[in-house]
Order: sequence, then structure tokens, then C-alpha cells
Amino acid sequence: MADGLRVAYVVRSWPRLSQTFVLNEILALERIGVGITLFAMSRSDEAVVQPQVAEVRAPVHHLDEGPLRRAGAHLEVATASPWRYLRTLAFALTGRRLLGGYTQSGALAAFDRAVLVAARLGVRRGRPPVHLHAHFAHDPALVGLLAHRLTGSTFSFTAHARDLYQIPAAALRGRVREATTVVTCCRANLEHIVEVAGEGAPVELIYHGVDLEWFHPSAARPQDPVPLVVSVGRLVEKKGFDDLLRACALLVQAGAVFRCEIYGDGPCRGRLEALRDSLGLGDVVAFRGQRTQAELVRAYQEADVFALTPRLTEDGDRDGVPNVLVEAMACGIPVVSTVVGGVAELVDDGCDGLLAPAGDSAAIAARLGSLLGDAELRRRLGGSAARSASRFDRASAATRLAELFAHAATRGPGREAHSGPAAVVR
Repeated sequence: MADGLRVAYVVRSWPRLSQTFVLNEILALERIGVGITLFAMSRSDEAVVQPQVAEVRAPVHHLDEGPLRRAGAHLEVATASPWRYLRTLAFALTGRRLLGGYTQSGALAAFDRAVLVAARLGVRRGRPPVHLHAHFAHDPALVGLLAHRLTGSTFSFTAHARDLYQIPAAALRGRVREATTVVTCCRANLEHIVEVAGEGAPVELIYHGVDLEWFHPSAARPQDPVPLVVSVGRLVEKKGFDDLLRACALLVQAGAVFRCEIYGDGPCRGRLEALRDSLGLGDVVAFRGQRTQAELVRAYQEADVFALTPRLTEDGDRDGVPNVLVEAMACGIPVVSTVVGGVAELVDDGCDGLLAPAGDSAAIAARLGSLLGDAELRRRLGGSAARSASRFDRASAATRLAELFAHAATRGPGREAHSGPAAVVR
């Protein structure tokens, strides 16, 4: 099914620790025979890099080329197909509905990057088809859309969270209109896309998968009389770590004895550490910083409870189905989370975890307290969590994605802007 299938991925930056799900998706696709080429709008330059980045076979092209390479790319694409080049440039300059909101690239910047993609893909006749796929509905999807117009390749994108809810409705409709498929990771997102783009929008719900051979319950859990609560996530407002800290403070005031370790980094770290100290939690809560997935597996397997308390922010940002929740559940850890985005699609309250209203620290504390004080409840919910997470196998998710890509690529150019020869990664 995947033999001969080639897909060009457009991403915001590469590699990105907080977007390990993209890395895992690419690895899973490569394992079933999909040929991938990566186009990254920027370099992440992060200190911590997942070791499995080295396993990726796909060539990586960064779209921050110097002026000579950029000029050469424009000349190459314009010469190969002058009509496509001029029509796509006009579309980028006049299609103002595609800009604004969380899309940070201007029309010319997005067109410039798309030309670099097109120059790598090529627009000459007789080449086997390649499918373009962008991760995130904002800048990557815009670059992918313009590259698909320049090359005649079919195009799809995955919409996640902030990228989906913080671009204008007209921009989202425009991108959906050009796409063969829009993939998203939770039903709440799917419903939002259909509401904005209309019935008949080509939306597919595919949950992010995890490697169930890697994330699994520990054979022998540590026996510590002081229960350990673990949380993982980017330290940003939508993750609700301040609500978790306030819940921890309420538990301490009620006499609960426990430890809490928070893994991750982000712009809110200083403020969160100050809040921890002001709440008198210096001996209870530790911020552990960024970690690789191998290190996180050990953290999950040593935890008694996993907590993640996301919320909806004033600007509309929210989580879909947080991957760390799936990872923790796959490790047999009972979870406490909040009802926002697609969390309730994963966690069945009272069966494999406990849910609280988003932003309600008292309710979060009550759910945590019930687990901290009941080892049997932790064991029962943890066992159910591991069984529930089995639905989120990344191999199955990759197979479904490959089917969508293959269908699009073999279908060939579709809408009026797509007439002309197909392209191929080189």
C-alpha cells in the first residue's frame, strides 16, 4: 500500500521537543514504506533533542536559505512553469483572506518559502506524484497550499490546537477548500472545522498514536510510602499548571503527604516557580525541565498519579488530546485531568481516570486527593487506563494516514489551480 508513496512534509521547525508526535508520525510512516522529505520553516536549535531524530531517514530542507539560493529557486520555478508561478504569486498577493490571526508569515514571505519547496519538488512532466502535507493550520499550511499551487501536487494538512482556533475563519475556509483532506486529533476540533468550513468539509479524525512497545506498565513499580504525582507539558498558559499548583496547596493544607514533579519548559516557568514558592510548596513540587521520551517513560513508570489540568485561554487556545495523557495511561498510570478540548474523548471519568472542570483548583484537588489516599483505586484505574490507551497505537494511525495520502496522490490534481504535471521529491 505504501510502496512508492512519497510525501513532502512542511513543518514550522525541526526538530521540536514539544512536537515529538510529528517525529513519531514520520518514523511510523517510514516503517511502512512511505518516502518522506521534510521542509522546516525554521531551525528549533533546542538544547534537548529526542535521540530517535537520528532514526529519521528523510532529508531535511530548511526554508531559511540565503539570497543566492532563493533567487535561483525563483528563477528555476518561474522558468519551469511561468503560468503557475505568476498565477500563484497573484493568488498570494490578492488572497488576503488567507492571512492574519496566528498566521505570522506575510504573503510574500509565504510565497518565497513555497518557491523553495517547489524548486526541490520540481514541476517537470513525467515525474511520479508526491503529496504535500503540512503540520499545523497556520504558517505551514499556507506554505504547503502555495507550494501545491506551484507544483500541481495534492495537498493536505493537520490542524491541532492554537493553530486551528487562532486563525481567521476565512483563512481556515480557504485552506480547507484547497486540501484533499484535513486531519485533526480530536472530535472537538473536527466539529469546529465543519462549523467553519461547512458540511462536506474533507475532515478526518486520526488520534495521535504512541509507541505501545515503549510506553507500557512497569513490571515492578517502586514502593514509596510518599505517593508521587507527575505532570508533563510545555509551561504555557493553556496547560493550567497554575491550577495544578493551587490544587497541590489545597491538598497540603488538608494534610496530604505527596510529591509532585513537573517535566517541561516554557515561557511561564519563572512565574510558575514563583507561584510554587509563594504557596509554600518548595519541598513538595519540583520542576524537572525538558526530558527525552526515554527519560519520560521512567518518570511515568515511577509515578503513582499523572496530572494534567489544561484549560481554555481567553484568546481561544486549548489542547486537543494531549499526547502525554496517552503516554501516561499506556504506562498504566491513573490520570487526573480537566474537561477541555478532546480530553474527555480519551479519559472516561471514573473508569480509567478522573476528570474535573477546567480551572477549578478545588475540584482538581479533590480528584487528586481521592487517588492519593486510595492505592486500590489507583491500581484499578491504572489497569483500565493501559487498556484504553491501546486504541492509540501509532502504527494504526500511520497506516490510516498513508491510506489518505496514497488516495490523494493517485487521484492527482483536482481543483482549477491544479491542472498540469505532477511533482516528485528529489
